[in-house]
Amino acid sequence: MIGRVVSVSDLNVEVALVNGQAKNRDILYAVQDGNRFLMEVSEVSGSLAMCLPLRSVIGMRKGLEVYHTQGVLEIEYSDDILGKVYDSYGHIMAGGEAHPERQRSIYGRNLQMEEIDISGQPLWTGIKVLDFFAPMQKGFKMGLLGGAGVGKTVLIKELIHNVYMKSGSNSVFVGVGERSREGKELYDEMEEAGLLQQMSMVFGQMGENSVMRNKAIFSGLTLAEYLRDEKQQDVLLFVDNIYRYVQAASEINAEMNNMPIESGYPATIESDVSFVEERINSTGEGSITSFQAIYIPADDITDEAVQVISSHLDGQVMLDRKVAEKGLYPAINVFETTSSIIDVEHVGERHYQLVNEVIRYLSRYEVLEEIIAVLGVEELSQTDAEIFYRSRKLRNYFTQPMFVAEDYTGIPGVFADIQDVLDDVEDILNGKYDDVDEAEFSYIGSMKKKA
Repeated sequence: MIGRVVSVSDLNVEVALVNGQAKNRDILYAVQDGNRFLMEVSEVSGSLAMCLPLRSVIGMRKGLEVYHTQGVLEIEYSDDILGKVYDSYGHIMAGGEAHPERQRSIYGRNLQMEEIDISGQPLWTGIKVLDFFAPMQKGFKMGLLGGAGVGKTVLIKELIHNVYMKSGSNSVFVGVGERSREGKELYDEMEEAGLLQQMSMVFGQMGENSVMRNKAIFSGLTLAEYLRDEKQQDVLLFVDNIYRYVQAASEINAEMNNMPIESGYPATIESDVSFVEERINSTGEGSITSFQAIYIPADDITDEAVQVISSHLDGQVMLDRKVAEKGLYPAINVFETTSSIIDVEHVGERHYQLVNEVIRYLSRYEVLEEIIAVLGVEELSQTDAEIFYRSRKLRNYFTQPMFVAEDYTGIPGVFADIQDVLDDVEDILNGKYDDVDEAEFSYIGSMKKKA
């Protein structure tokens, strides 16, 4: 025994240390009526330790004896992590048995400066619209924006499939504060698509307390680090939703009676987010590339948490319901989809110029649609008519049949080579396919190979 409980609240248990010492992140426990209450030390002030209860505190009372577990929060760190679903504390929820002898602290370590690789090796996904408008490098952090029903899960599954097909690398999915129903749906869909053995999953569910929602991201990062550092893979890490991590930290901060900043977020918001994002990096042997879904409260893009998260991102992919309503999948809004490496130095003069020209065409197309609605297509000049019809072909061309949707569409999936994409886009812009019906461009791989 190292102390006794002196106060209990939903997110803060104060322990008077009377017979020993404790430090931050140590795991302590108390027992009442056969129930074992675990808690993590978050702050020590003299002989008083403030602890975060890992689960419900119902049944805990003042005066209980507190013991030291001599450990910290850990998760499995072995080849057996694939195909399994863990909770935030490393316990198996589905997929097999844990191996307690092969565990590692979920807090891991930040890479040393000399270990980080910023050589900029490209990570091609085989998805035309992503590789063209938002190309990625290994170690990138991409924001994934979009609500329900716009194809986010299908896009995630296709990314997992394509990266595994191209390089044999696996993926990690982290559900932070999401609905348990959605987690079950994702698990079943991954199993049905045959992708479950290519990934690990961690869930800190919406119905759990703030501590579990806050710790899920650390457990997921540890699994990804195993694949990067021990298996030397280029790992895809999906976080849904990174905003919930900040929200959980805010709830814990409020319970600790710490002074928040003006917007209600903890004063440590910058370091809280950095502590997560700095673990997502490339080394000379492997990389972690992340897609992070971001909830935007009240559609306020200037929200403090959104701004802090965005400052760490290298780009964003915007899924748009209006695009989905037109039957164009992946339903990506190309005007709001960006990447920091769309420049001549990284992607080359040709790719850079083609992206700018396509954006110019599609921007003009939106204006022309309004003109045609009033005056009709016959009133367009020859130049505008060319832009109008070529833009429709470009719009259709950036649709793509997905491997993971073959059973639903009946169309074989396609992995698109970026050089074929650049050739096709250039040919469309140059008028090579002006006599080809726009329907011929929908849900294909390469026009060149199709011909």
